[in-house]
Amino acid sequence: MSKKKVAIIGAGPGGLTAGMLLSAKGYDVEIYEKNDTIGGRTSRLKQGEFQFDLGATFFMMPQLLEELFEEAGRDLHDYVQLQRLDPLYTLRFGDVTFTPRVDRQDMMEEIERVFPGESDGFNRFMEKEGEKFDRVEKLLRRPFIHKRTYLSKDVLHAIPKLDMFQTVYSKLSTYFNDERLKYAFTFQAKYLGMSPWKCPGTFTILSYLEHKFGLYHPIGGVNRICEAMRQVIEEYGGIVHTGTPVAQIVTEGKRAAGLKLEDGREVRADEVIINADYSYSMQHLFQDKWKKKFQKKLENKKYSCSTFMLYLGLKQEVELPHHMVVFADDYKKNVEEMTEQFVLSEDPSVYIHYPTKLDPTTAPAGKSTVYLLMPVPNTQADIDWEKESPHMRQKMLEILARETGIDNVQELIETEHCITPPDWEAMNIQHGAVFNLAHSLDQMMYNRPHNQIKELSHCYLVGGGTHPGSGLPTIFQSAKISADLVEKNNRAASGQPLKASREKVSM
Repeated sequence: MSKKKVAIIGAGPGGLTAGMLLSAKGYDVEIYEKNDTIGGRTSRLKQGEFQFDLGATFFMMPQLLEELFEEAGRDLHDYVQLQRLDPLYTLRFGDVTFTPRVDRQDMMEEIERVFPGESDGFNRFMEKEGEKFDRVEKLLRRPFIHKRTYLSKDVLHAIPKLDMFQTVYSKLSTYFNDERLKYAFTFQAKYLGMSPWKCPGTFTILSYLEHKFGLYHPIGGVNRICEAMRQVIEEYGGIVHTGTPVAQIVTEGKRAAGLKLEDGREVRADEVIINADYSYSMQHLFQDKWKKKFQKKLENKKYSCSTFMLYLGLKQEVELPHHMVVFADDYKKNVEEMTEQFVLSEDPSVYIHYPTKLDPTTAPAGKSTVYLLMPVPNTQADIDWEKESPHMRQKMLEILARETGIDNVQELIETEHCITPPDWEAMNIQHGAVFNLAHSLDQMMYNRPHNQIKELSHCYLVGGGTHPGSGLPTIFQSAKISADLVEKNNRAASGQPLKASREKVSM
């Protein structure tokens, strides 16, 4: 097979994964990233000598990442140092502190310490959710391009276990009685930007994955994974262009034929892969004749929530766990205000990440970094962020002061950076919905944007806005699906036999 040229728009984790896999297969890969740094929402944010993860702050399921590097002929651990977290995180419910553990026995003892009589429910949770995951994970590895996919053996086998017509909260209520313990296993729905009272029960597997496989911190931050992928791409002769925005996808008839860059240059390509935000791409990266077709795809789409972010460089180290969630006193009200009423909560929930003790690369000696995230409505809500930002910032600092026991926390701030939903939107993220399209039943599997664009040949999607969905493991999997489709379609076009796919992903 002659060496085919692949042009990828965006050096986020999806674009980089696809680029790594295809460059290892012998494709001529070039990635075009509009920003000066790689990673997209998984970028590294630098403030002087302090550095932060812009978005994701931990990684789960390293087995999947190990296999992707293995498929690319590399060993992940030659590039990235992963530190397993134990406890998984610290959860604060008012004066009650709960620290889920890695070891099963340790976890049961911790549950009994905080929530007496509930540990049996944890055992049932791990057993039943494990059965569900064994079936669901097969669906995460295959494209849903045709409706007939629903008739496949894997899908028919999985459907009875998917809990699609329950919610995450109602499913967790079959295992646990204490509301706070339910919240400890439902808050992961926010990784999808959804309410656990609305999110399909399928996604209880998110908390199962954390407890089954653990959580990991890459030394240097999660962006280190993106840097490792770029290194592999370059080792195979691929190129990652930064500071090179794409203006439009060039088409010839009903096929993608390359890219037009904003500086006017045109890049010819045999295959085009889009790693930009799905809704933004459909509206801005195509010629008018295609925009009209794709506009219909965007009608009535549902979007995830957004986040209000503070990144603080502190003049000293403080007493905080690696990462923690501080729950609102009325968590359900907080979630409903965010996802249904689209207003800001006076009593918000906040995620705090404090990586410095575990990872000294994040700050100068004797100093530290703190990352604070507050889930908030996306920009579809009528919120004046210029007016509200100082108020929400103050709430976050009050929570930080309470958790550290430092009243004058404001005086410790050496550097500060804030991101609001309009700021996320300005990064070409539709409605500032940082967790992409919502994962409602009508936006899952076949009903989620397909990995291969139906109307245009040689054009593919990767990232959280396509199947199988949001979150780093599924984004990596979307890239594998699309890279496999590129290989399959090229072999079919050249009359070459298809290679047997590696059906089992070790997870």
